[in-house]
Amino acid sequence: MALLMNENIKASEVDLLDLEGQSLGIVSTNEALQDAKDQKVDLVCINIMTSPPQCQLISRGKAKQALQAKDKSTPKKEKEIRLTPTIEAHDYDTKLRQCQKLLESGHPVALVIKLSGKQGQAAKSLLEELIADLKPYGKPATGIQLSGKQAAVTVLPL
Repeated sequence: MALLMNENIKASEVDLLDLEGQSLGIVSTNEALQDAKDQKVDLVCINIMTSPPQCQLISRGKAKQALQAKDKSTPKKEKEIRLTPTIEAHDYDTKLRQCQKLLESGHPVALVIKLSGKQGQAAKSLLEELIADLKPYGKPATGIQLSGKQAAVTVLPL
């Protein structure tokens, strides 16, 4: 999410709030910027959906810190790792390392095996083996889901 601050605010006037959040009324953007400079603070747009946009005077750097903290708290996107039930040892090791790196960086991993014919039991045992090998890095969110065309399980980071 982009943060509209100081000279990036293009509206001609803003609904200004002071450092404590008290309304100072509707003022021209230039006047609000001058107030911010005088008080050595940033003018930050907190609600662009109103007319005029609502802006607040915030201590320098606080707005960016709050935005970074918000970014860190959002959950990471799930990554999908595709396998086949007849995987070779080297390929298995490669996929295992890939899963470990993703789990260590905080991403949930969806392990998916596409099935053809009667490979359901082989796929299930492969997923159980992967889950066991990934135990130090994550835990399964649910049990192994076996449907007609695929076997899947999601592993969440610890």
